[in-house]
This record gives sequence, structure tokens and C-alpha cells, in this order.
Amino acid sequence: MERSAAGSVPEMSREMQECIEACMACHSMCEETMSACMQMASAPSMQVMRAVMDCSEMTRMCADMMMRRSPMAADIAELCAKICDMCGQACMAMPDDPVMMRCAEACRRCAQMCRAMTAAAM
Repeated sequence: MERSAAGSVPEMSREMQECIEACMACHSMCEETMSACMQMASAPSMQVMRAVMDCSEMTRMCADMMMRRSPMAADIAELCAKICDMCGQACMAMPDDPVMMRCAEACRRCAQMCRAMTAAAM
């Protein structure tokens, strides 16, 4: 990434800032959901937990790459959106659990923000 004459890093786009915030919120919610899944210890919760673990790791990595302005950030955001969709669908399989529903919503928002950031980067 080019630096300005003063040597500072260019400002981050609004889409990228919103995507980072959504990724970090989703990461946090996935961590909370993982804890809830562990307490349930049922077969369905273990299936959800795999998706939540993947999503937690991907959202953290996606935010990290955007914050350091990696040239691969848009590609990672595209993959992050897909993983968030997968996790949200897995959480929706347990509609009576409020933690799962909050996680599904965080995943939906993160996927939406990742797609907006990817589109703005192109």
C-alpha cells in the first residue's frame, strides 16, 4: 500500500471500518456461543460448535488483515462472508436458544459487511 508524502498510511474506507467492527462483534458472539455449546454437550450443539469455531477464527483473521491493510483482505472478506453464512445457518437450527439467535444475527451482519467491503474494494 502506498504511503503519502508524510509517510502515513492512507485512511481506511468506511466500508472497511464497518466490516472490521462487524467481524469483531461476530468473533465475540461466536466465542460466547462456543461456551454455550460446550455447556449443552448434545450432538446438535457439537455440530453447531464446529461452524462457530470456524467462524470465530475467520472473523478475527479477517479483521486483523483489514487492520494491517493486507492486499489479500478483500479475498479473505469474501471467504469470511461464506463462513459467516454457514455459521448463521447452523445457529438457526436451534431457534429456541437466544444465544444461537444472537450469533446467527451477528453472522448475518458480518457477512453483509464483508460483501460490502469486498464490493467497495473492486
